[in-house]
Amino acid sequence: MDIYDQKKRSEIMSKISSKNTAPEVIIRKILHSMGYRFRLHQKNLPGTPDIVLKRHQKIVLVNGCFWHGHENCKRSKLPETNKDKWEAKIQKNKLRDEHNLAELKVMGWDVLVIWQCQLRDREKLMEQISSFMTNE
Repeated sequence: MDIYDQKKRSEIMSKISSKNTAPEVIIRKILHSMGYRFRLHQKNLPGTPDIVLKRHQKIVLVNGCFWHGHENCKRSKLPETNKDKWEAKIQKNKLRDEHNLAELKVMGWDVLVIWQCQLRDREKLMEQISSFMTNE
């Protein structure tokens, strides 16, 4: 049972930002500290990618575990109330993500998906980003 009524829950959920989230900002700071320059939220690309490194033909997507249905992650656990609605919503997001990723790859972009839960191990994350960026 939800502790909020439907109207209050809707209000809370509507305030969750889709751009410039804390995980995105962390990844941008890491990339910037490594000397990379980038563009944000390019509307002319499928899915409006979070971080676009045009010079390197690379894109970094920063996904929230809950909203993008990260498999086997405790952060992606669905709420007990209105479970059918949430399953449909997350499934729709996952299908859209797969479609956008496929389109980007067809266009020649190399894409790295970073999950919110990966931010806990910064050292490993920096290694992953470095490896991705040096793999031309």
